[in-house]
Amino acid sequence: MTAQSEWPLWEVFVRSRRGLSHTHAGSLHAPDAEMALRNARDLYTRRSEGVSIWVVPSRHVTASSPDEKDPFFEPSADKPYRHPTFYEVPEGVKNL
Repeated sequence: MTAQSEWPLWEVFVRSRRGLSHTHAGSLHAPDAEMALRNARDLYTRRSEGVSIWVVPSRHVTASSPDEKDPFFEPSADKPYRHPTFYEVPEGVKNL
């Protein structure tokens, strides 16, 4: 095994502009958080695409299974007040 294959996997989230949310940009291997952050900067913001970067160890990410989509999200179907379909978006609001 090479040293890189033993390094933990990190998930990278980048915020492209102030006021926007971080979005998942990709993954990378690094020995620690500081190196993951530096490598993420070099890989995912080479052309000034970001103003903020988060790196999270992949082992700490918990996700729902696509196979359980229907039963997992079923309870939210009976709560229409959670969906902002009856709100008017003010003029001039770009990122809502």
